[in-house]
Amino acid sequence: MTFIRRQEEKLAIRVLQWRYQNRGLPLPSPPDLKSQAVQIVGDAHRIARERGQNVVSIIKDLVNDLKDK
Repeated sequence: MTFIRRQEEKLAIRVLQWRYQNRGLPLPSPPDLKSQAVQIVGDAHRIARERGQNVVSIIKDLVNDLKDK
């Protein structure tokens, strides 16, 4: 795993934690947060390849969409 990918996953974890806390929901366990972040980053990279968009903005959008459901 590359340095940038690890940083993107850390960013996704921080955004997920913020979204959970912002909505007053209990935080999932660290392994659950990590797996959610890995999935979000993977989806963001797939979307970026298809659409040519910025990965960081896609990560934020995916986290927002995930928590809105």
